[in-house]
Amino acid sequence: MADINLGVGGANSAVAGGYDIANSLKFEPDNSESMSRTPSSNGNLKTCTLSVWLKRTELKDGFYFSGDYGTVYPDSWFILGFVGDRIYFSTTAGISSAGEVRPNRVFRDTSAWYHIVVACDTTQSTAADRVKMYVNGVQETSFLVANYPNQNDDLDIMAAKAQGIGGYNDGVDYFYSGYMSEFVGIDGQQLDPTSFGEFDSDSGIWIPKDVSDLTFGTNGFYLDFEDSSNLGNDASGGTDFAETNITAADQATDTPTNNFTTWNTIRYFNQGVISFKEGGTVLSNSFNGGFSAANNNIRMGKGKWYAEFEVTVSGNYLMNGNVDADYIDNSINAAFYLGSLADKTAGAGYYSSGTTGDDTIYYEATFTSSGVTTSAGDIISVAIDCDNNKVHFAVNGSWTNSSDPATNTNGFAMTDNEQYFALASIGVRDYKANFGGYTTSTISSPASDANGYGTFEYAPPSGYYALCTKNLAEYG
Repeated sequence: MADINLGVGGANSAVAGGYDIANSLKFEPDNSESMSRTPSSNGNLKTCTLSVWLKRTELKDGFYFSGDYGTVYPDSWFILGFVGDRIYFSTTAGISSAGEVRPNRVFRDTSAWYHIVVACDTTQSTAADRVKMYVNGVQETSFLVANYPNQNDDLDIMAAKAQGIGGYNDGVDYFYSGYMSEFVGIDGQQLDPTSFGEFDSDSGIWIPKDVSDLTFGTNGFYLDFEDSSNLGNDASGGTDFAETNITAADQATDTPTNNFTTWNTIRYFNQGVISFKEGGTVLSNSFNGGFSAANNNIRMGKGKWYAEFEVTVSGNYLMNGNVDADYIDNSINAAFYLGSLADKTAGAGYYSSGTTGDDTIYYEATFTSSGVTTSAGDIISVAIDCDNNKVHFAVNGSWTNSSDPATNTNGFAMTDNEQYFALASIGVRDYKANFGGYTTSTISSPASDANGYGTFEYAPPSGYYALCTKNLAEYG
């Protein structure tokens, strides 16, 4: 098993004093999650701008905005999404006129938020000015495909026709996988990305800015995803989008201004058939007896960090813990059992067998009883102390082996090196992680860290924090 050091440099780290985004919306293809609307009248059919922040969690085809598609040979449609690893924009104004723009650059970082702007104006005399595409404030100029609409074509993006977010507007295919935030449609203006974001003067990172004062136009919209009871609410006052298979539980706090870690969905060890779901927080193993292992996508070199993992099925052979970064980088085999080496590089793993007898902690190739037997629904907490090089485990809020992470009491020693949260598992199961930004677990008594970040079942110990960019900027 190996890992790409994705880091946080491209993940839009929080900048003190900047504009803050509270929420995003998680889209899961397996649940056919989407939104739709049909405006009551046409807006400007030639000029518009679309701006959206996206964090992909699976590298698969997915359309995050489309219109009037799903009938046989429709007169017109538009599609904005990913085909493979490339951004794809297509529009057809009648059968005889088609436009398609696809940059050469690929977008494979599932730890990062991307800001994508597509600005259209078919009245422009220069073909390349009719569709401009920007990513993180920079205009795309190298294209795999660059077929621009004809001058004065009607694009129908702001037309009185069905529109869909999160997949085809017909609601049956090409569902987007990942998070979406601050989705803005501007009717009647071709805007630059500086209307939606700016480069931070200190870090040089492209960051969001407040868009509430923009002129949205007849069929423009602003989806901020802040109302959990109406996630399709158009905050600009226009026509709301109706939710399909989307509930309040799909609202997330993983945003472009506070990016949370998730599982690394690009590189992992797999003997069976696995996939990642629910915003990169659920590892799903669909092969009985197959071994799988994964680690999160942000390394921890200093600071104190907290995460939770739900036992989904008794007897699921679930092992959560930490692992040394060098071990991850150099181990591409089935010997990924946490704690399996006679030194500390393999980390330590809490082994939830769900069978008779207590669970065990595997550390330096030795099993130690945890004194607890877990079953489905129990929560295993992992606290990683990179300042004192210790890892601690808790079950349902009670720390095992007489440890206390808040006072650096007991725990299991780590190497003085960068660490990852890690998981190893066997069997047909879904394995749920809660890193604080989004979780599918039912939270009965929500708790956050001392800075107010993360949503956990149990409060992180004093001095421990959710692994997100705002906390990293302060403690990492």
